Amino acid sequence: MKKDSIVYVVVFTFVVCAAFVFFLALANEATKDRVAANRLFAERAAVLDAFGIEYSAPPEALEKYERFVKDQPVPEGAGAEKAYRYEADGKTFFAARVTGAGLWGSISIILGADAGVERLTGLQIVAQNETPGLGGRIDEAWFRGQFRGERIGPEGIRVATGAESRGTGDPDPDNGLLDGVSGASRTSQSMEAIVNGGIRALRAIAGGAR
Repeated sequence: MKKDSIVYVVVFTFVVCAAFVFFLALANEATKDRVAANRLFAERAAVLDAFGIEYSAPPEALEKYERFVKDQPVPEGAGAEKAYRYEADGKTFFAARVTGAGLWGSISIILGADAGVERLTGLQIVAQNETPGLGGRIDEAWFRGQFRGERIGPEGIRVATGAESRGTGDPDPDNGLLDGVSGASRTSQSMEAIVNGGIRALRAIAGGAR
């Protein structure tokens, strides 16, 4: 078979592609259990973090999730994809996974609150496509950390944007105000809308649990 013939090119291309596909399939099969375990840990760790449950290593996180966290039914029209329930020291807490539009794509969060949905227990970003170094900073610890213990107003919370935003976090947990990301007003506004949607979902979930 001549190397410059069409048949040779087709056969050679097919063999090379088949070899690549074989080795990729082999690698996928060899790592699928680890990938599944990592995905499970990431999902459950995000719920624990939203509830403010501390852990030191993946095995402890998985054990605490199994021991303390239960799936909670989501009322029709609540706007949440999933809901969770956590009980400790005679108190009940709820968390919900909600998704909304960001600047460049969807942003998914897990948001936790007390049973009366009066204070947030925490927020975790589980998926986002915002600009690295700008809107992507919503996944930084200073931004997420200011949601923990924040008082919820009648209309929810407000995220400061523009000149009002310092980009370092609001220190007052009682004013219902969170500091947005400097230079990322659109993403900050999106987070305000998504979190307030999460608060409405949590109120429906908590109300349905009574």
